[in-house]
Amino acid sequence: MSIIPTDDSRAKTTSTITMEDGTQIYFKDWGEGQPVIFSHGWPLNADAWENQMIFLAQNGYRTIAHDRRGHGRSSQPSGGNEMNTYADDLAALIEALDLQDAVMVGHSTGGGEVTRYIGRHGTSRVAKAVLVSAVPPLMLKTEDNPDGLPIEVFDELRASLAADPSQFYRDFADPFFGANRAGADVSQGARDAFWFQSEQAGLKNSYECIKAFSETDLTENLKKFDLPTLIVHGDDDQIVPIVASAYRSSEIVENATLKVYEGAPHGLAVTHKDRLNADLLTFIGE
Repeated sequence: MSIIPTDDSRAKTTSTITMEDGTQIYFKDWGEGQPVIFSHGWPLNADAWENQMIFLAQNGYRTIAHDRRGHGRSSQPSGGNEMNTYADDLAALIEALDLQDAVMVGHSTGGGEVTRYIGRHGTSRVAKAVLVSAVPPLMLKTEDNPDGLPIEVFDELRASLAADPSQFYRDFADPFFGANRAGADVSQGARDAFWFQSEQAGLKNSYECIKAFSETDLTENLKKFDLPTLIVHGDDDQIVPIVASAYRSSEIVENATLKVYEGAPHGLAVTHKDRLNADLLTFIGE
């Protein structure tokens, strides 16, 4: 693998790492200090974390976020659109940057990516973990996971995405941010940014990622968490309902801290950014 700065004068802020299969993973790298690495949700990219990145960078931390393969400015390969490869791409980035004592923060699908990373690669380079509106342990309803969502929900997501991707992303922004709730205060700009980021994802990559985030059982990976863990979730999350996700994860991860944001939607990193920023700063500094 290799790291190729996109501009020599900005080598610390915009770079690309090349995986063994030739896939290029874009990342941004801001600030100095203990590293905090962010994994974004579906179907977004690293820009979804900018509110948190700039806040923590201004408070003495090095903040790093990458575009998952198939998303944003990274390559759009045909294969590798599943959790094992996502986690291995993240591991390659962490190793290439030689990050130590890192804090891993994952939102939604990114929370699954962080969880699978710890399950496959351990915590030798990781100090703490944060799961925000995250998909673990399993979104899909099964006999062992009766509180999950039925497969028909995800089949409908796939059908709607394939039928009209751009309109699907516009429509999906409303439940993502809770804009469909009475009294919601979500700017048009936030919804437009969601659409813009989503439109940068490859359709095949976005389509196949639905299976990755919905059907991957991360229970055994959660059992390998041996580090301080913060779990943050809104109790009005219409995308990843809290019962089968944060509540279950907080039971599986030993000594996890669970913070429930009353009335918060899935996209709370935007709608509740000040509260999340404060909670991250406190947790990381403990």
